[in-house]
Amino acid sequence: MPSFLSIPTVYLLYFFYGAAFLFLSAAIAMKDMRASDLKLAKSLWLLAMFGFTHGVHEWLQVYPLIEGERISVREIYYVKAVALGLFVVSFLFLLQFGSALIRAGHSRKMPWLTALPAVLCLLWIAYIAHHGFTMDLQFLRQASIGARHTFGLMGGALTAYGLIAYSREIGHLSRFVARRLRYAGTTFAFYAVFAGVFSSNFDLFRLPVPIEIFRGLSAVLITYFIVKALNIFDIEMRTKIEQQSRRIVQAEKLTSLGQLAAGIAHEINNPLTNASLGIQTLRSRIGSLDAGGEIAERLDAIERNIDKASAIARELLLFSRQKEGEHLPLNVNTIIRGALTLLEYKLKAVSVREKFGDVPEVMGDPGRLEQVFINVLANSVEAMPKGGRITIATGFDGRSVQVRVGDTGSGISDEHLSRVFDPFFTTKEVGAGTGLGLSICYGIVKQHNGTIELASGVGRGTTVTIRLPVREGS
Repeated sequence: MPSFLSIPTVYLLYFFYGAAFLFLSAAIAMKDMRASDLKLAKSLWLLAMFGFTHGVHEWLQVYPLIEGERISVREIYYVKAVALGLFVVSFLFLLQFGSALIRAGHSRKMPWLTALPAVLCLLWIAYIAHHGFTMDLQFLRQASIGARHTFGLMGGALTAYGLIAYSREIGHLSRFVARRLRYAGTTFAFYAVFAGVFSSNFDLFRLPVPIEIFRGLSAVLITYFIVKALNIFDIEMRTKIEQQSRRIVQAEKLTSLGQLAAGIAHEINNPLTNASLGIQTLRSRIGSLDAGGEIAERLDAIERNIDKASAIARELLLFSRQKEGEHLPLNVNTIIRGALTLLEYKLKAVSVREKFGDVPEVMGDPGRLEQVFINVLANSVEAMPKGGRITIATGFDGRSVQVRVGDTGSGISDEHLSRVFDPFFTTKEVGAGTGLGLSICYGIVKQHNGTIELASGVGRGTTVTIRLPVREGS
């Protein structure tokens, strides 16, 4: 019986890069992702299953060599048959993982991804049927080559594209992790070629290096980059804790300031009402004596300022009212379209791109939610005085309806970003706004048991993300 060390080095590679994939599977399995809202968390188990089944497949490749002459041809056939089955299953898992990542990044349905595994199975069966069903080792070899050309190549290619595309979505959470996912995607592209195009023992470009070396190196790099990228769940958890702390502080601010604002608004309204009545009395007494004269112009100016002060008082009252309206089943796409219709006069200078997904109903107050979207869209328009683009996307992440409103405006600096939901905070010129718009939005979304987040950067535009829980039974 040959010893382990007497096995040719090229075959030992199967053992080591099989171990790399098994380590990848174990690392994913040990990561707690139950509280994660990331799309990656819902599909990562498929990558773990790929790592486990593919790792076992590679180890089975070594088994006949370790046994040597002690294993019969029939037993070799059974081992190879099981290895082939594991190979196909592993790449089917990888295919589903890549497809899930791609679907997660697209709001529209992609039925061709759902049908792809069945199509590849038909192609594989046609390939092996062409070479004949002989049920011997040669047949298993041809079936393995066909599986590589179909499941292996397509599974690796879809996963490569999915990881690279998904890395752009989490760049706001961690650029380090985004880079690692891009590197993993790029390495998967190479692995798709080395494992899906070239069969075992192939000499690439007639180099004195077997193809297994490139596969093994790709496997190690994939494992390294994915394990490093798993830190995104720790980063997400820290971010959630920080956001929750800010929400608690924000809620306390809103409660105390709401009471103060209500009192101020009532105190302002009384003298404003008297002043407005006084202006009307003066107008009636002056009558036609000063029609179009200096006194009439001054009275008009006073009345405009009274109206402006009254508008501020009304906004203060709106901010202070925390009572919930009647919540009805509604579709956020309909509410957003209503807001766009009301703001049509403001949107003439910008282009609006709508990416509405098929979303379930939520429970909410239509009028107040419409006010949220009007405020958010109005802010986006004001951030683009010379024109630009607003992108509105809706989707369903399995737990809540998500609305993203992004613009190509001037953006918000980091020092101001943490204060955007503070009452009376504004970066506009004096007199151009009260700084209550986003605070009111925050309060309304909070009443709907939802969340509102804002991501921005100077020169990079702003994206507002609103999440609302779905209606029970949807």
